[in-house]
Amino acid sequence: MTAQIDTSSCPCPAWLPGSHLQTLYGALVARYHHIAFVRERVDTPDGDFLDFDWTAPGLFSDRLANGQMTTPDPRLAHTAARRWMQPEDWADVSTAADTPALVLFHGLEGSSRSHYAQAIAQHFRARGWIVVIAHFRSCSGFPNRMARAYYSGDSEDIAFMLEVVRQRAPLARWHAVGVSMGGNAMLKHFGELGATAQTQVEAVAAISVPLDLAVCGRHLSETWLGKSLYSRYFLRTMKVKIQEKAKRFPGNIDALRLSQARTLREFDDTYTAPMHGYKNALDYWTRAACKPLLGNIAVPTLLLNARNDPFVPEASLPSSGECSSSVLLHQPAEGGHAGFVTGGFPGNLGWLPNRLARFFELRS
Repeated sequence: MTAQIDTSSCPCPAWLPGSHLQTLYGALVARYHHIAFVRERVDTPDGDFLDFDWTAPGLFSDRLANGQMTTPDPRLAHTAARRWMQPEDWADVSTAADTPALVLFHGLEGSSRSHYAQAIAQHFRARGWIVVIAHFRSCSGFPNRMARAYYSGDSEDIAFMLEVVRQRAPLARWHAVGVSMGGNAMLKHFGELGATAQTQVEAVAAISVPLDLAVCGRHLSETWLGKSLYSRYFLRTMKVKIQEKAKRFPGNIDALRLSQARTLREFDDTYTAPMHGYKNALDYWTRAACKPLLGNIAVPTLLLNARNDPFVPEASLPSSGECSSSVLLHQPAEGGHAGFVTGGFPGNLGWLPNRLARFFELRS
């Protein structure tokens, strides 16, 4: 069985040519409606915690369940959340049967503040959906408790996150979206589950995913723009987080070697791979990649990758024969990495959430 194909284009504007402009403009400049969340903190089985940012019809970030207005929690000022979830709030996270719901897994160093998370959350919440942004460890604006952090193949944390949100709204019709790194971990999870995944969600969508981590890792570590622009951007925050961990967990992290890392490969060789059970970056990239598992996916899945993505070489994208018949491959020529800016100047981010909505609605 082979994947279905969508040949439609993403109508990127003529005033925004090229993969790099489409990526950077989408992330840094494009306009979107901002949305604030209510935050829940959940302890993990291994003694850590994960933060979930919720929004839903009837759940408001600026007032409590009893209607009383509340001021933003100053501890959350650097996040997209405004207050913490209270027990009585759960009555406002719809318990009605068949309420549509969406959980989003963000990309590398992303969060509920990320442009794509904001645009998607606002779109679906306005249409009556429950939406929750599930933060990977250390990405919610707070350092996690352990020496480990998050990584591209962490399908165990994906499974735990899905279990948490489904427990909170067990009667909802859940859908999942994974962006970039989060999409890889999500697809790996559903590929490992195979047919049993159909009991967890109605459908999933993966956006701008580096499906072949080895190819994409080398591309970002060895090309000029990959090293000087994109790797440098990600390492700016990643190294600070891990250097802080090195102080809390002396002897567990090679702080000197970490300080000298200039590429994602050097960072993964120094920290990500050894901390999470891999021999080195190449072993990590090879074993954590979701691409070999795409043929096992049984849940309806939209796999959206622009062919001009500066993080994901076109040659690394899967063919229809490498995916199961549950997968819809959409590979428009334009869009950049999680950009997909459309419209007249100054552009907007509406195309992506509308594309997701069309896919999900056809499978409702």
